[in-house]
Amino acid sequence: QVQLVESGGGLVQPGGSLRLSCAASGSISSINYMAWHRQAPGKERELVASVTSGGTTNYADSVKGRFTISRDNGKNTVYLQMNSLKPEDTAVYYCYASIQAASGLLRYYWGQGTQATVSS
Repeated sequence: QVQLVESGGGLVQPGGSLRLSCAASGSISSINYMAWHRQAPGKERELVASVTSGGTTNYADSVKGRFTISRDNGKNTVYLQMNSLKPEDTAVYYCYASIQAASGLLRYYWGQGTQATVSS
């Protein structure tokens, strides 16, 4: 069974940094699109950043220049380096990926979420 497991959230002061990780496990044939979404209290879930299998990245305007998405294909892992954090970055961050299982089934998966809180 394929699953995504996030880690790296926590509490940080404004201006600080956090690095989120999301590892895919299970019988995986290939991982295509990978992304991070976030959901703040009372708000809809939004796309933060994405990366294709070819390495093309895309960012929400609100995080451009502060966040960096990257992936390690050998480890089936995607990262989100978050710098210059602001209180409005406080949210639950979810990993999202398009994965083809060894069975041939292609589908999208969500991680369980990791909380990032920016506060003094």
